[in-house]
Amino acid sequence: MRRIFILSLITSLLYSCATTKIKKIRKETAQMLTESLFDNQFLGVFIYDPLNNDTILKYNSEKYFTPASTTKIATLYTVLKTLPKKIPTLKYYTTADTIYIEGTGDPSFLHPYFKDSTALSFLKKYKNIKLYLNNFDSNAYGPGWAWEDYDAYFQPERSPFPIYGNVVSVYKNDSLTVTPSFFKKEVKVLMAPKAREHYQNTFYYNPDKNDTLETPFMVDSTLVRTLLEKALNKKINLVNTFPKIEKQTVYSIPTDSVLKRMMAVSDNFLAEQLLILVSTTLSDTLSVTKAQQYILKNNLADLKQPPRWVDGSGLSRYNLFTPEAMVHILKKMYDEEPRERLFNLFPIVETLRAPTDSYGATNAPFIYAKSGSLGNVYCLSGYLLTKSGKTILFSFMNNHYKQPTAEIKKQMQLIFENLRDKY
Repeated sequence: MRRIFILSLITSLLYSCATTKIKKIRKETAQMLTESLFDNQFLGVFIYDPLNNDTILKYNSEKYFTPASTTKIATLYTVLKTLPKKIPTLKYYTTADTIYIEGTGDPSFLHPYFKDSTALSFLKKYKNIKLYLNNFDSNAYGPGWAWEDYDAYFQPERSPFPIYGNVVSVYKNDSLTVTPSFFKKEVKVLMAPKAREHYQNTFYYNPDKNDTLETPFMVDSTLVRTLLEKALNKKINLVNTFPKIEKQTVYSIPTDSVLKRMMAVSDNFLAEQLLILVSTTLSDTLSVTKAQQYILKNNLADLKQPPRWVDGSGLSRYNLFTPEAMVHILKKMYDEEPRERLFNLFPIVETLRAPTDSYGATNAPFIYAKSGSLGNVYCLSGYLLTKSGKTILFSFMNNHYKQPTAEIKKQMQLIFENLRDKY
């Protein structure tokens, strides 16, 4: 009896110490959030311990914020729950002498980074190719995208059959190298206000540039057919209907390789096309909205604050997520995916401080997270590893601030280091 009493006392004291420790961390974190730096902005924070099912700190966590590229976390989760291990690159049906093909939205086909040619190799075996492109039910640009960014590398058009990443790559060494070469005659070497004409595929390359310029091209059915013909060196016919018969699928590169690239460099084009890819597993119609509605109705039906989710990349300011919703999605991935796979897909955040600060080089990575930036917006959501071996889930959303983003990041880093060292 005495032994049981002693064990009970020790357990009680340990719990009391742990509770006191957590209370201290909460107080210190809350104090850091009261810095004058955060006064004249909207700030939302949710920090959660999944092991103990314990909310460490919440501040405006149920309110909606512009998430910027942290929207890609929702896109990542959607892909993880729907796409197979390899990318569905092409759907087709064959007759005795003809192959009918349609796109799936696969962004990796002849993409400047992936350079995948699986579909190309497959199609070279066929003499008569009929291309169907009327299965697309999304606009080229997402709702709320900035019209003036039509020539920006980060805003290529969405399409059912992407090719070369839907961008023209130009590099000048001894001579001008243009990929795809079809556009070479449309590239003018001269200084211009924009890298491309607004409504036509005429491009401008600054002669003083020494790096590769990537500029989106305008996509239409005739151009896609022409680029595919050039790549295959054979004639292709556009058709308005696809035979009413079960289609077969060609698969290409590992899905995780595309996801990792999307998260690592915050690639908007990959994010948009991945949602289109998801929709090809749901129906014959390619649609970003269809993919979003599916995951919200099924795997994310338990969100307490359903988001306003209008694109896959976070380019649009129409997107609205709460910090709690972000952590909810992070927890689902944490519970449902192997840790090694999950942390391999999330970028490592080395430090949020400026390179001149002392923190960094000698410390092991402890933050695996996705950032999101727009004008006057900086968000970061992901996983934090503590020195005690715990994993913390967090979402910070900063909206409508006017001070330098570097100052916001620096204060956030102090909070993260405190959690790492003391929790």
